[in-house]
Amino acid sequence: MNFDDTDLKLLNLLQSDCKKTTKEYANSLGLSTTAVYERIKRLEKTRTVTNYVALVDKYHVERSFTVYCHVKLVQHTRDNIQQFEREVLKLEEVVECYHLSGDYDYLLKILVKDMQAYREFMVSKLTAINHIGSTQSSFSIKEVKHTTSIPL
Repeated sequence: MNFDDTDLKLLNLLQSDCKKTTKEYANSLGLSTTAVYERIKRLEKTRTVTNYVALVDKYHVERSFTVYCHVKLVQHTRDNIQQFEREVLKLEEVVECYHLSGDYDYLLKILVKDMQAYREFMVSKLTAINHIGSTQSSFSIKEVKHTTSIPL
């Protein structure tokens, strides 16, 4: 889809604060409320804008212990891959999962309360998934940058 400068500005405004009114966006863009409303509806219809969410502070909900876990499967068969992906989708602690190239097959971003909670997660949930050959975990010391915005 081709975006003009106004679309890009609108997308940036929506990414920074999607709770503003259409009138507020219109004022920022120098457009009518109707024009902005139509642009937003077009962005939603084309699935450029897919969802509106509240971003929750992980410290306030006691999920600030961030773990990046590399997972290697025993064997790379279609069934093993599909089964692993189905199972990992069920794990609420896993907030991101990527199928990778390289030494490991998957990278998981896991949010839990603390090291004890991570140990319990590993023992009772992650390693209970069939066909995992090995895992390697890294723990976040400090979050230097985190954004949900896609650069446009």
